Amino acid sequence: MNQQEIAALIQTIIPIARQAGKRIMEIYDDIDNFNVELKDDNSPLTRADKEANELICSGLEKLNQKFPIISEENKEIPYADRKDFQYCWMVDPLDGTKEFIKRNGEFTVNIALLQNNRSIGGVVYAPATDDMYYASLDAGAHHKRSGKTRKLAASFYHTAEKALSIVCSRSHLNEQTQAFIDDYHEPLKVSKGSSLKFLIIAEGNAHLYPRLAPTMEWDTAAAQIILEEAGGQVLRADDGLPLSYNKADLLNPYFIACANKLA
Repeated sequence: MNQQEIAALIQTIIPIARQAGKRIMEIYDDIDNFNVELKDDNSPLTRADKEANELICSGLEKLNQKFPIISEENKEIPYADRKDFQYCWMVDPLDGTKEFIKRNGEFTVNIALLQNNRSIGGVVYAPATDDMYYASLDAGAHHKRSGKTRKLAASFYHTAEKALSIVCSRSHLNEQTQAFIDDYHEPLKVSKGSSLKFLIIAEGNAHLYPRLAPTMEWDTAAAQIILEEAGGQVLRADDGLPLSYNKADLLNPYFIACANKLA
């Protein structure tokens, strides 16, 4: 697909993300019926995760481009089959389930389009605030709310600057991440849940997000292309290369998301 075709396809998934977000908020407002379960890894799963996943997968399957779907809530497709995907969808129907359960509004719907091992388009929707973020390869990143759309641009920074804003996970801050933060000069720590951490940087309101803890590919794929198209980067902590996708192991390496770093 060319740039225009990718951008047009991403526009078609915005209503799908919005529909899933609407259902999530209906369940969010029905506090007595979250139906929280624990998955094999002891992470929480709610009725909102399941029903949003069903809506998204159903919507994607109805599109003209019937690409395979890799989703957090679907049974994993064997790598023997996945490795031959040229295009596929990567879905997290409710990113930030812990924040959803805490009722702090910091959760998102994430849908990304992958080409081979790269994210080339994505939508991240925050239903609690009705903030829609989207991007596609070489077409920029955008934010839409209340019918108004604006282009996103990450800020510029030097690593030696005083008071850089460093985004941290609200639920997963560990000692290794704290040590990374402590290397900076009087950093300002910003706590946030879900993929909203990437979007704060894409909007120009923070500089770094170190993730020195486990994440899965569906946690990052949609937000990565949005941050990249805003001028930022999402780089592996070990070798400085961009995160890649549809690997044999869907677990991400540790990474650093950042704004426009100046030499």
